[in-house]
Amino acid sequence: MVALESYLVIGGSGFLGRHIVEALVARGEKEVAVLDIVQRYDDVRFFSGDITNEGEVADVIRKANVTCIIHTASPVHGLGKEIYWKVNVDGTKAVIAAAQAHGVKKLVYTSSAGVVYNGEDLIDVDERLGYPEVPMDAYNETKAEAERLVLAANGVNDLLTVAIRPAGIFGPGDRQVMKGLMDVVANGQTKFQIGSNTNLFDWTYVTNVAHAHLLAADKLGQTLPTKDDLLNSPLPPVSLTTDPIPHRIPTSAARPLGPTLHPTEADKEAAAAFNTTGFPPDVPVLRTKFDPLSDAALSKEDVSPLSVAGQAFFITNGEPVYFWDFTRAVWRAAGHVPSSRFVFPKDIGLMLAGAAEWWSWLTGREAGFTRFRVTFACASRWYNIEKARRVLGYEPQVGLEEGVQLMVDVRAEDQSVIAVDSISSELNTFVFPDISLTVAQPPTGGVDASIQRLLTNIRPALVPQQATEGLRPNDQVAPVVL
Repeated sequence: MVALESYLVIGGSGFLGRHIVEALVARGEKEVAVLDIVQRYDDVRFFSGDITNEGEVADVIRKANVTCIIHTASPVHGLGKEIYWKVNVDGTKAVIAAAQAHGVKKLVYTSSAGVVYNGEDLIDVDERLGYPEVPMDAYNETKAEAERLVLAANGVNDLLTVAIRPAGIFGPGDRQVMKGLMDVVANGQTKFQIGSNTNLFDWTYVTNVAHAHLLAADKLGQTLPTKDDLLNSPLPPVSLTTDPIPHRIPTSAARPLGPTLHPTEADKEAAAAFNTTGFPPDVPVLRTKFDPLSDAALSKEDVSPLSVAGQAFFITNGEPVYFWDFTRAVWRAAGHVPSSRFVFPKDIGLMLAGAAEWWSWLTGREAGFTRFRVTFACASRWYNIEKARRVLGYEPQVGLEEGVQLMVDVRAEDQSVIAVDSISSELNTFVFPDISLTVAQPPTGGVDASIQRLLTNIRPALVPQQATEGLRPNDQVAPVVL
């Protein structure tokens, strides 16, 4: 009889963590616990604690009888190196030590595709690409260090470990990608584009990332099929693995993402950008031309790419898309299409961002427009996920186009809930006998404006709470008609 797994999702109240918890519960797992600092569950066992404190983590492991840890906790982008080091590195050290000391069998770590990024283009890179000597930022530097610790811990005290490297996570509950894109809309800046938009970028829908974590947890410790079984079967295009139909992000100018009979100048420029002929050998793109699943790779004694334990796996949607096309696809799904477009070269963007950072330093305000963000928006960053597809059996479940629409739809629902909650808080001081209030599509002016108009219109007709003082239980109050 197969022993039941007992899961602990560290960071289970966060964006990715919540989707992992929901996926575990949805497939019928009975023993699921969450360690976080915010309680968001009624039906899942919750523990509040500090992951940098080994004793607190160990206490949770004992109480929940944990056999498998899925460690997703990490601060968001844009914070200082100290907090990243404390949570990502010191916290992961504490988790590993507690797991090894208390009989945990599996540890799945949420790393990042950015752990190999140093500001240079990443074109079809695979897991052989090493960590950069000079990291691009503190977030990915500390994620890389934590990943090293996790993979080095594999096999120590019977603990099996694996690292998942998602790229560009987006979806319902996201507080970074969607918020940032909609802030640009709110600020009236959607007409500006930095860079030529010939850089391909990988995004990953959040439930696909959660799916990859569960696959990794399930396959840790399993005996995998033979090399021939894993490698000799052809893989279908990723676009054919998502239901119900193949998905592709529609481009902002009806530009096809694939080959065309009559390519535009932008398409020709894109093709030239991805031609590696003549690049010096130290450029990362050439280092990806060696097949990590070839006989030569598999013969290396220090590499076991066909195992799950001790390995890292890139996870994406398998649909790299031009950076600004994805951005405009999100805006379009949200109902906004820029009326015009002004394109700034990357060098000009870096100069403007440098000036913005200088001004922010003078005024003491946080810079929203930075050289890092310009570099990010102009870089090619897409990854080869063949290893994950063959070894983990990973296939994206939700395509990009569907994922964008789901994210936008959920955000619209959340905005409606916020509107109703705002109205309810305003109306809590009044008595409404036998009234149900339904808020329909907000009129022109947005949710906030509609709330204000509604409250302005109904306040004179309401019955103030103090007007009911002294009433007996059966006394009647005139109903309010809205």
